[in-house]
Formats: sequence, structure tokens, C-alpha cells
Amino acid sequence: MNKGRTAPKKKVSCADCYFHCNTLCALGLDEPCPTFRPDTPEGLRPPTQLRFLFRTERRTQSAWAFPTADEQAALHSA
Repeated sequence: MNKGRTAPKKKVSCADCYFHCNTLCALGLDEPCPTFRPDTPEGLRPPTQLRFLFRTERRTQSAWAFPTADEQAALHSA
């Protein structure tokens, strides 16, 4: 029972890189570089990015507010 576990990912190599397959790579490394992009039939695609989610508003009133003009006048008239 392997709940929550996925199959091990295939180890990537420079031979699987878009830049290497299209003779665009200028590096002579033994391992994939940080710019590795998989070679797909669709061509070069940007890496997936995190999705931006808005939080729901938790507070209906601000924690602090300026006093109204009437409140200020009452403070300074005493």
C-alpha cells in the first residue's frame, strides 16, 4: 500500500534536454545544467510557475483608525 507515493522519476540527462537536442547547448557538462528543459514535440515551453491565490478577508474592521473630527474636538476642548 503505497498511498501518497508516486513512481520514481526518470533521471534526466543532457541527451533529454531541448537545447542539446537542437544543438543549442554550449556547455560541456556531465550532468544536466540548471537551464535544463525537456525536449517535447511542442518545442520549448517555459517552466511551470506557482499559481497566485487571493486570500479571503478575515477582518471586517481595521485594528486601529484615526479618531473622527468630533472625537478630536472633544479631546482638545476639555
